[in-house]
Amino acid sequence: MLTPKELKKLLKSDEQDRVEKTISTEDIDKFCEAICSFSNDLPNHGLPGYLLIGVNPDGTASGLKVTELLLEQLGSLRSDANIQPFPIMSVYKLEHPMRTGEIAIVEVLPSELTPVRYKGRTCIRVGPRRGFATLQEERRLTEKNTDSAKTLDARPCVGSSITDLSQELFVVGYRETAVASDVLAENHRSVDLQLASLRFFNLSKSCPTNAGMLLFGKNPLNWFPGAYVEFVRFNGKKLSDDVLDNKRFSGDLLTVLKDLNSFVSIQITKSVVREDALRDKDIKDYPEIAIREILMNGMMHRDYEATAPVRFYWFEDRIEIQSPGGLYGEATPKNFPKQTAYRNPIIAEAMNNLGYVNKFGRGVERAQESLIKNGNPVADFSFEDTYVLAILRGKK
Repeated sequence: MLTPKELKKLLKSDEQDRVEKTISTEDIDKFCEAICSFSNDLPNHGLPGYLLIGVNPDGTASGLKVTELLLEQLGSLRSDANIQPFPIMSVYKLEHPMRTGEIAIVEVLPSELTPVRYKGRTCIRVGPRRGFATLQEERRLTEKNTDSAKTLDARPCVGSSITDLSQELFVVGYRETAVASDVLAENHRSVDLQLASLRFFNLSKSCPTNAGMLLFGKNPLNWFPGAYVEFVRFNGKKLSDDVLDNKRFSGDLLTVLKDLNSFVSIQITKSVVREDALRDKDIKDYPEIAIREILMNGMMHRDYEATAPVRFYWFEDRIEIQSPGGLYGEATPKNFPKQTAYRNPIIAEAMNNLGYVNKFGRGVERAQESLIKNGNPVADFSFEDTYVLAILRGKK
């Protein structure tokens, strides 16, 4: 957070690629493009960028009164999934040094997973120039952090090669969901460069990243033995009861997610009750959205280094979804689900682009809301070092 002294210096600064001044409070595209460009940090300052709202181009105050609603709206830009991968940013307000108004400040740290895109386009700032990256500039961003990746999904899948990926699956099944159509129309790069620009290929190691292998691999289990979902439906309330159905979902994540998404609705029991003299009403034992949200949440946040699968167990009175890996980063049992941290940010980004995640950080809350609306108790969560367990209970 800026000190008043630092703010005063920043308002006078001519470092145009680290500061965006505006008097607008409603230009969301402008705000997001600034956040995206600061995340990319093409000049490689290694320092935060600042969006200053309520400031004239000369650094004087516009007389803005910063409301809590404005700060909430700015903060929501991080999780609305238009900026991918999600930016590292904080939002706060400070009084102008001349005491002539307030300033809403969005402080953005450089991303470790460049290039960062807003609505499928890579935004950059170099001095007074701002706009979208050229192919060469995007390649610089692609190469910038490949060897310092901290998350498992960003690291190279050492020993693999591009032949271990289904390039058709990437080109036909995914690419258009992640990159704007006009950018694709101008794209003459090879497939490995296209994969690398989306963090699915490591150019320096000349191999797929772990995210690339999980999403498009011809056989991801060769590299991640636990990367599958085990479904079992029991004829009772105990693990020792007879099994009515069992299924294993494995392969590339694009196929697994698609199959799981359609499979859930088949398992839900429906009954019809008469609502009034003219209408019947379908009653479901569980809301589909709750199962899907918690299941997809488990797929997104699981530890892919673990040899255990995601367990999807359906009992007579409850559903248990167990995801390998405990809570990650800043998330704790006390702040869950309000505080989220992403063990697999590239996979999270891909799941959003594919439509399985609508808004970051909202999945569990949406599930709980749908359970209540359907007449079910809210889901229970338990947290261990090696797994997170969610229990959805049937109607009483």
